Amino acid sequence: MAKTEKANGGPKRVILIGRSTAGKTTMCQYISQEDLHYHKTQTVQVINENLIDTPGEYLESRRFRGSLTTTAADADIIVLVQDATENGTMFWPAYSSMFAKPAIGVVTKSDIATEKQIEAAKKYLLMAGASKLFVTSSVAGTGFDDFLEYLGYPKRERNA
Repeated sequence: MAKTEKANGGPKRVILIGRSTAGKTTMCQYISQEDLHYHKTQTVQVINENLIDTPGEYLESRRFRGSLTTTAADADIIVLVQDATENGTMFWPAYSSMFAKPAIGVVTKSDIATEKQIEAAKKYLLMAGASKLFVTSSVAGTGFDDFLEYLGYPKRERNA
């Protein structure tokens, strides 16, 4: 049975890809309704069977990029994560096309970014091939309703 056709109709399985400190792990903690605390992801971690958290080094270092492609085979959706406060991006044009799966983009840290920074982050994600964008802040707990709905999380599982 394909992962998108789960018998329980549960959330889609996603892989989070982004630079170190982009907010991938914090986003996983927020979605899983855990206390937010900094934790450096050293290896690929599968959280609640639906979230695949990857180390930023897998994107940043050429020798690890193949691991992202291999790990993404287990995901339904590619989630490109861009820190709004970062100057620049690690995603090259049409980056998501190497996965042959739907890709969306999530801008993180919107609570500490300017509108100009948020708009730049959105442009980076669109350039990388994200078909849909979400602007979030795990610390402020904003921007997650539409994102979680898109992923198939029932409302009862979301933070208030």
